[in-house]
Amino acid sequence: MAGKAFRKFLPLFDRVLVERCAAETVTKGGIMIPEKSQGKVLQATVVAVGSGGRGKNGEIQPVSVKVGEKVLLPEYGGTKIILEDKDYYLFRDGDILGKYVD
Repeated sequence: MAGKAFRKFLPLFDRVLVERCAAETVTKGGIMIPEKSQGKVLQATVVAVGSGGRGKNGEIQPVSVKVGEKVLLPEYGGTKIILEDKDYYLFRDGDILGKYVD
């Protein structure tokens, strides 16, 4: 899943690089939703993770998500990064609200 762009960019420490899922433009009934009315997408796919942050003992605490997992993001926050003309967001591991399980 990780392409060339992610070989050039690797998050540090407890950072997680995600790609937000596309907003739904059509309702289940087939009605088109205008861009201004679409809500912010809070679901994303993890595309790269850092090695983890240091705990109180100095030991490295691994990041709680893995590449390819779907996660729930907060409505605000994250740092926008543009790699190869695509928008990605960088979050701390602790800022991610949860992950979806199949």
